[in-house]
Amino acid sequence: MAEQDNRRLKDNTEQGESDFENRVVAPEYKPEDDEVENPLRPRVLSEYIGQEKVKQNLSVFIEAAKQRKETLDHVLLYGPPGLGKTTLAGIIANELGVNLRITSGPAIEKPGDLAAILTNLSPGDVLFIDEVHRLSRSVEEILYPAMEDFALDIITGKGQMAASYHLPLPRFTLVGATTRAGQLSAPLRDRFGVVLRLELYTPEELARIVTRSAKILKIPIEADGALEIASRSRGTPRIANRLLKRVRDFAQVVSGGSITQESAKLALDRLEIDRLGLDANDRRLLTALIKYYNGGPVGLETLAAAIGEEAVTIEDVYEPYLMQIGFLSRTPRGRCATHAAYEHLGLTPPVSAEDGQQKFY
Repeated sequence: MAEQDNRRLKDNTEQGESDFENRVVAPEYKPEDDEVENPLRPRVLSEYIGQEKVKQNLSVFIEAAKQRKETLDHVLLYGPPGLGKTTLAGIIANELGVNLRITSGPAIEKPGDLAAILTNLSPGDVLFIDEVHRLSRSVEEILYPAMEDFALDIITGKGQMAASYHLPLPRFTLVGATTRAGQLSAPLRDRFGVVLRLELYTPEELARIVTRSAKILKIPIEADGALEIASRSRGTPRIANRLLKRVRDFAQVVSGGSITQESAKLALDRLEIDRLGLDANDRRLLTALIKYYNGGPVGLETLAAAIGEEAVTIEDVYEPYLMQIGFLSRTPRGRCATHAAYEHLGLTPPVSAEDGQQKFY
């Protein structure tokens, strides 16, 4: 019976099966985001909206370093994707008046790659490494003395021909960004003097970001329209700017180019993004969990087979936001839909056969 249910659900949603990389509400970086994000990135802290605690602390650290005429301590930025970690790295470099060099953990494959980057830095430069948790262990070993002593210890040759070189480096600031701080090794994490966590944005903060972005892009927008986009952006500026671009097209046709609440609502409804930022794929997952497994608990592999997705995709792409808003819970026995998920989908929670009470998680 369960196999028939799974097959039926797959048949009903075959056309809507997701390529999660093309989801409008996916917070991960996409190459096409450059078209929107690059001209919109704030250049100084005063232009950066939100993250007030991070801004206040960072401004103190930067000003203190400038007054002492020293390099800023190494900075670790962590939090969900799309919140502005790369933007903050650029702001740090601009505020310090130095160059910014950008790379990523997966791009540094060998110790020699890192050595080439470090030896080409100028005094005071900011080196930004995105996805720093994905550095290989051999690369990390080279990075430790570079961060702590501003030097490279290089061994060339093998056996009797081996030689060790101690190569001094210019003092620099490493800014590391990660969405998974728990995966950083302890020795690397301990070498960051400044550790800052970025939080999800409020709808009001996102509305200010959308309004600023619309002004830069010369898109007429009303306050209600900006708030409508912001409220469906999952607390993430990258998604808000992406939705602004999509809504602009609808507004151009429907409301003469101006983004109003009505045109924004029409556009986002057509994109199947609801008032909490859930798209068709999120609702498909919750619907399968509720209708075919009575809200759970159900194993991850079983749920993945039911909706035709990979288990790792569900775990890394869909679940984080659903758990953040309290629609999904992980238990030792499997995934469970919460009372809030039932209410959002307009469904009635199941009744327990044991006591006749509604079953909540």
